[in-house]
Amino acid sequence: MARLTAQTRTLPDVADTEAFGAALATTLRAGDVVILDGPLGAGKTALTRGIAAGLGVQGRVSSPTFIIARLHRPATAGCPGLVHVDAYRLTDSAIPLDEELDALDLDTDLADSVVVVEWGEGVAERLVSRYLMIRLRRAPESEVREVTWEWVDSAEESS
Repeated sequence: MARLTAQTRTLPDVADTEAFGAALATTLRAGDVVILDGPLGAGKTALTRGIAAGLGVQGRVSSPTFIIARLHRPATAGCPGLVHVDAYRLTDSAIPLDEELDALDLDTDLADSVVVVEWGEGVAERLVSRYLMIRLRRAPESEVREVTWEWVDSAEESS
């Protein structure tokens, strides 16, 4: 599995987390998958709000925990949309994971959207061979977060 050099940044508060997401969005294209890893309260949804703002998509971004996936359409024609997925409950289901992913039809959305998957490690890698892995950690009793990100290309492993 090929990994580019991981980068790390400290994000002092939620506004900085959203700003980082907005800046990151300028590097994302339709077909990109972003996997967010971190404990509750680490800033996964705040980061996704920033990505959504940077992409300029429509609709309020909130955690899709109970609906699992939410589509945000682009505000401007020709720009990518955003599919925001919360995979937390997928791994607890009696339905096989591959069947649940197929039911979400995320591979269809990849053609014209950026897909962001909270709690996606071990799940979303099945969608594509190249993805952006982002790990968020938050200091206890603090708004300060540390974000580490790297592109992972599992296709290069078999080359």
